[in-house]
Amino acid sequence: MRTDPRAAAAVLLLLAAPGSAQEPMSAIDWLSQSVATPAALASPEDPTAEPGVALPDTVTTTVLGGPNQDAAGVLPAAVTGLPRDLWGLGKTDEIARLIALERPAALPSLRALMMKVLLAEAEAPADSGGRGLLLLARVDKLLALGALDQAEALIAAAGLEGPDLFRRAFDIAMLTGTEDRSCEAMQATPELAPTFPARIFCLARSGDWNAAALSLRTGQALGQITDAEDALLSRFLDPDLFEGEPPLVPPEPVTPLVWRMLEAIGEAPPTAMLPLAFSHADLREASGWRTRVEAGERLTRAGAVEPNLLLGLYTEREPSASGGVWDRVDAFQRFDAALAGHDPAAVAATLAPVWERMVEAEMEVPFAALFADDLKRLALPPEAAALAFRLALLGPDYEAAALARQPADAVESFLIGLARGDLAGTVPPDSLGRAIAPAFTDAALAADLQALLDDRRLGEAILSAMDRIDRGVTGDLRGVTEGLALLRRVGLEDAARRTALELMLLERRG
Repeated sequence: MRTDPRAAAAVLLLLAAPGSAQEPMSAIDWLSQSVATPAALASPEDPTAEPGVALPDTVTTTVLGGPNQDAAGVLPAAVTGLPRDLWGLGKTDEIARLIALERPAALPSLRALMMKVLLAEAEAPADSGGRGLLLLARVDKLLALGALDQAEALIAAAGLEGPDLFRRAFDIAMLTGTEDRSCEAMQATPELAPTFPARIFCLARSGDWNAAALSLRTGQALGQITDAEDALLSRFLDPDLFEGEPPLVPPEPVTPLVWRMLEAIGEAPPTAMLPLAFSHADLREASGWRTRVEAGERLTRAGAVEPNLLLGLYTEREPSASGGVWDRVDAFQRFDAALAGHDPAAVAATLAPVWERMVEAEMEVPFAALFADDLKRLALPPEAAALAFRLALLGPDYEAAALARQPADAVESFLIGLARGDLAGTVPPDSLGRAIAPAFTDAALAADLQALLDDRRLGEAILSAMDRIDRGVTGDLRGVTEGLALLRRVGLEDAARRTALELMLLERRG
């Protein structure tokens, strides 16, 4: 590709920023190195300290009333039910560690509660110091959960300042198809130091291929581009030169920027093999229907998108094949048509098959959110009515459904008691029920959870309770009791009831 001499000026301007500075590792290892930041300065040792003598803890200072990114939030207390002093006297590093924990068995109710915690408007921890560490931990957790819209909203609430936040916003744009806007922001913000791959990508997106090619050669000459980056960028800028050659081996990890360039040359790896956030890239109209449906299922299952997205995808057209995802689409469409026709017999005939498909895909709660309200208006035969009742217990109006139901057996009596928050006169049907029941009667708080509350570390107590319940799903039933008891003690009654109902109704045990 020939280079226009005018492109040199554009590249020199881009090179004016210190793009070679090393960037600290992120908690999300697949973030693009789109902009560089100076290495964090190490805290100097106290020259007056005697060898071998421990120094006292660092004194925390915070500007009262001053702006603090760690206090940024999207949801007010009236929505979350969480107080403004959620983090209290907690230590930022410990809070961030608890947020970052993986909870592989997390129930839908706990994922929803985590989302509230991450997005809540709350005062920064006492030791925050305005560093923004808690903000980054929350944004990174949202990215790990695939909640890109929510992460973008939190970044916007904090104010897009500094390279760390920009990197995350840049990657969100890569995955949601708004990369041109991020490239414009990068070029318009002098304090950002774009790395060579990001510069080259953005120059090419703007149509300035000559400047992109010159930037690539400059990066090669300066030793600022790795062999893997060189191979990918060269193909991205001029794929015709490599026609007939074997596909590139995708780098590890695949970042959103790398994925977009691989997509441009027709070699993008399937998003199902990548972190959940990449599934958003498959929701774009350019993707095939099956690809979009499967991506929608992954994101809906994780609670990262609203169930209505899945409704739209499932009913977009009639499936032309069978097996796997098409069986779910077919069962969903048959049930949806029966419900739209207000035909109780047809609904009863299609409810069990579609429910079976939703159970297989672990999408019972999104399905309940879509249809529980409509089902309660129909006079269904007993077997279908019993299934509709359990579905309603997983829906948003679980307590109303419980109040309207006459229990058919002891199990339903226990479930109704959970939905009402009162287990008087009920008998737990199994070992899991026996672990849940004390939390709704007289269970005392675990000593360490009580200590967190006494120390004004409510947020950490809630995160610890969620972690215990998650472990309880895979066998440690004591954690179920302790976690639910904490949620109820701190006023998160709705979350406790929903979690207890999901524990009883969903097959999530390891």
